[in-house]
Amino acid sequence: MNDFFEKFKSKEHFYHHSELISEHLDKRYKSEEITVFHEIFSPDIHLDVYFVNSKQHEFNFLLTAGMSTIEMTVPNAVENPEDYKFAELMLLLPKSIGFGKVTGENPNDWLIEMLKESARFPHHYDTWLSIGHTLQATADMEPYSENTIYTGIVVLPSVTFDEDFTSLQAGENVINIYSAFPLYEDEMNYKIKNGYNALLDKLIDKNAKEIFDYNRANLLT
Repeated sequence: MNDFFEKFKSKEHFYHHSELISEHLDKRYKSEEITVFHEIFSPDIHLDVYFVNSKQHEFNFLLTAGMSTIEMTVPNAVENPEDYKFAELMLLLPKSIGFGKVTGENPNDWLIEMLKESARFPHHYDTWLSIGHTLQATADMEPYSENTIYTGIVVLPSVTFDEDFTSLQAGENVINIYSAFPLYEDEMNYKIKNGYNALLDKLIDKNAKEIFDYNRANLLT
């Protein structure tokens, strides 16, 4: 286990990327509209989550800050791999979903943990996350929490925010902000079997909304 976490210490860290995420939000929202869930103990990467509740939108959203501290392992076969090495994850939420002052005390906190686990995944497994990729909550596709039946996510481009928000220049690096869209087990299996484009067709056919819904209609029914 020590060797596992030692590898993170040896990698190049881009700590200013997290600071840029904070500045990115400060330019657009008032300080009272932003809550930060600070991570107390970070054995690998320090990963905070911002919660934005602004009158500008008919929704709230969560945004990770720390996933882009370390570059992801993008295959050389990918065209322009430099454009995909850094990312953060976002989840749009209805105004009805809220959180406490600290995590671990609210039934909605699994949403924060889902984002953090997803953000850590590419660094733990020396891989990458980009549009069209899916992640399971567990190997057996169990739900994220007893409060939900969602078992995974698909990474999507935001259809709500434009590129001015979702693409952040960090010197020579680009930080992409992707939208996390939770999936049910049969939807995960459908994507694994048929691919991202087939799932995307279902999303379009059902006019699925980017904003999270505990009771979203199944894409396959």
